[in-house]
Amino acid sequence: MLKKEVKIAIVGGGVAGATTAISLGQLGMNVTLFEKESSLVSGPPFCHLHAGGNLYREISDEQCVTLLKQSIDFAKFYPFVLDHRPTVIALPTTDKGSPQDLLPRLKLLVKEYDKLIQQDIKNKVLGESQDYYKLYDKERLETLKKEKVPRMPKSSDEWMISVAQHIDLEKIQFPLILVQEYGLNLFRLASSAKLALDNLDSVQLNLQTSLTNITKDAQKWQVTYQKEKMKEVETFDYLINATGFRTGYIEDMLNIPCKRMVEFKAAYVSKWEQEEAILFPEIIFHGERGTPRGMGQFTPYPNGYFQLHGMTTDITLYEDGLASNTAIKCQPELKEKFMTKIEKQWTQKEIEERTQNAIGHLAQFIPAFKSATVGSKPLFGAQQIPGDDPSLRVAEISFPIANYARCEIVKVSSAIDMVEAIIKEFVKLDYLDASAIGKNIRKYLEDISEEDLSDYAEVLAVERSYPASLAHRNVKEVTLF
Repeated sequence: MLKKEVKIAIVGGGVAGATTAISLGQLGMNVTLFEKESSLVSGPPFCHLHAGGNLYREISDEQCVTLLKQSIDFAKFYPFVLDHRPTVIALPTTDKGSPQDLLPRLKLLVKEYDKLIQQDIKNKVLGESQDYYKLYDKERLETLKKEKVPRMPKSSDEWMISVAQHIDLEKIQFPLILVQEYGLNLFRLASSAKLALDNLDSVQLNLQTSLTNITKDAQKWQVTYQKEKMKEVETFDYLINATGFRTGYIEDMLNIPCKRMVEFKAAYVSKWEQEEAILFPEIIFHGERGTPRGMGQFTPYPNGYFQLHGMTTDITLYEDGLASNTAIKCQPELKEKFMTKIEKQWTQKEIEERTQNAIGHLAQFIPAFKSATVGSKPLFGAQQIPGDDPSLRVAEISFPIANYARCEIVKVSSAIDMVEAIIKEFVKLDYLDASAIGKNIRKYLEDISEEDLSDYAEVLAVERSYPASLAHRNVKEVTLF
C-alpha cells in the first residue's frame, strides 16, 4: 500500500493524533508523534459513544445520522473502550419539550442503523436495529419498581429497574426512552493507544516534547522542538495538526487564516456509597443549556463512582468559558483562570463547590443521590469548535494549505472518519495506493492483552490523580437486549 517514502509529523497525542498515528503506522508510514504531556489522550473528558446524537436535541438530523455512522466505526476500531450499558433519556416536567418530539429522530436512526447493518454485518455493534430504543410509560415503571435489581442486567427491562426505583417519577414526563448509547472509557483508550504505538516500529513517539517553531522551506516542514532540555530540528514532508484546543497556536506560526472557538468544560466525579452495589444505565435529564435547568448527565463507573455534567454556568459551563479567535490571532484566548486549571491545578474550594452543585442538580431527579460526596478532582479540559456555531457536534478535518492537515474533531467518535480523509489525501499525493482506503487496520490494537490494557489504564488514572475505578467498565462484553 505504501507508494512513496515520506516522513509525517503529527502534533498532538489526543484521540485525533493517536488514532492517526496508529492508522498510518500500520500502513507502514514513517510517522513521528509529538505530545507535550507525559502520556497520550489527556485532554478534555469524554464518556459517550454518541451513537445517534441523542444527548443533543438542538443539532440537526443530518448531524445525528453522521454521529451514528461515525460511532459505529469508532466502536469497531476501539471495541475494548466501550462500556456496554444503555442510556436512559428523561425529560423533566419543567422542560418545554416533550418525549414525543424525540420519536421521529429515533425512528430515523433505527432505519439508518438497519441500512448500515445491511451494508456490513460487522456494523451491528449496538444490538439489533429494532432494539435500538425502547419506551417506558409510568405504569410499566411502577411495575418494574417492585422487582429486585439484578447483579448484572441482561435486558432493557432489567436495566430500568434501578431507574424506576431511584428516579422521582413525579418530576418526569413519560415515556422514558432507553437507547443503545454506550459509554466510552478515556483511560482504556489512552492505555491502548500507548501500548499499540510502543509496538509500531514505523512510529516514533515523543512524549513530554514541546514544539517551539514550525516553518516551511520549499516542500519540507522544519519542526523545532525541545525534549529533555535538548533542542532538536527535524524535517518532514507532511504536517498534521492534531493539537485540539491549541490548534490555533500552530496556525498563528504559519499565518493560516481560521475561524474557531474554544470552550472550557468540566465533568465532576462523585462517590455514592450504597448498602449494596447497584448497576445503573447512564441517565440524561434534558434541559435548556446555560440555564439553571440545563441538561444533567449521570454517568456510572464501577464501585459507586459517577461522572456528572450539569449544563449550567455553575457546574459544567462557565459564563465566560467560551472564546473566539480574532482578526489577528487564530488561537482563541481563554481567560487566565481557565489556563491555570488546565496547566496547573484547581482550588479545593472550587472542586467542592462545583461537585456539590452537580450532585444537587442530579438529586432533583434522583433524591437518594443527595448523599453522594466528592470523588476526586474534576475531569476537565478545553474543546475546540470549528467555525462560530457552539452547537456543532460533527467536524473532522480540513486541508487549508499544501501538505498540511488540520484535525478538528469535536466528538471522539469522529476520529475514524478523520483518518479516512487523511488516507484519501495521501492517495491523491501518491504516498499510498488506493487499496489503503477503507482498510481500518487494527492488528496492533488486537494484539494488546486485556491484562496489560487494564493495568496500564489503572496506572494512568492514578498518575492523573483519579480513582483507579475510573479506568474500568461496568459491562465488559456486549449484552443482548
